[in-house]
Amino acid sequence: MLSLHTNNAALSAQNSISKTQATLSTSMTRLSTGFRVNSAMDDAAGLQIATRLKAQTSGMSVAMQNTQNSTSMLQTAEGAFNEVTNMLVRMKDLATQAADASSTTADKSAMQSEFDALGQELGNVLKNTTFGGSKLLVGGTIASSMTFQIGAAASETMAINLTTDMSQIVTDVSAATANYTGAATGTEIATGTAANGTITKLETAIASVGKVQSSLGATANRLDHVNSNLANISTNTKAATGRIMDVDFATESSKMTSAQMLLQAGTAMLKQSNSMSSMVMSLLQ
Repeated sequence: MLSLHTNNAALSAQNSISKTQATLSTSMTRLSTGFRVNSAMDDAAGLQIATRLKAQTSGMSVAMQNTQNSTSMLQTAEGAFNEVTNMLVRMKDLATQAADASSTTADKSAMQSEFDALGQELGNVLKNTTFGGSKLLVGGTIASSMTFQIGAAASETMAINLTTDMSQIVTDVSAATANYTGAATGTEIATGTAANGTITKLETAIASVGKVQSSLGATANRLDHVNSNLANISTNTKAATGRIMDVDFATESSKMTSAQMLLQAGTAMLKQSNSMSSMVMSLLQ
């Protein structure tokens, strides 16, 4: 129907152009940002899922840092215990030598002096080793219950308690050398009989240190596996987020090209439809 008041063709063309412009605008936004979802209007459910995945990924990244820092702390403690073990072994050698009848009184005196010096250094290492400015061994982090945050969720923790074992180290080392507590001189290997008894005490102290070292090594190994697992989960979670959020450039470029062509065609048809009113006027001539 030809009408001066209503141009149905022009209205249809305008409606088509509006839809095409919206589609084109969306495609250009996605191509310019690289994201398929730029607002909740694009994909409300997808955005919600992607947000949860991003929060999980971010938390796992921090947890990976936690495992690395904790591993470094445990390795520092293990290194200190290596030195403690070396000193205890040397002290046991001295006690073994002093217990022999071939060692003279002067020999035993010299050995006792070295034994005392080692005892003082044992106290220094066990009491003053630090990590990040905090005491690590006796009276420090390792000697208390430790909880490691190994995941993004509150429930993902790992606990280790070496309180009892660390107390046993203090007891055994104190029994083996008086200088651990700061005594000026000792008599642990001053005589053959005393030296013989000290050998057993040092063996006990070495075993106590070895037990803690074993626990630290097992914990560090577990943290290493945790870190590897977190890295794997994080990689796959990021990939899942990308599949939701990232734009497919090939597909979106095709959509943009199609929308541009439709916009050009719609504009041309709108121009043609606007000329229909002149056809009405021609009937009155």
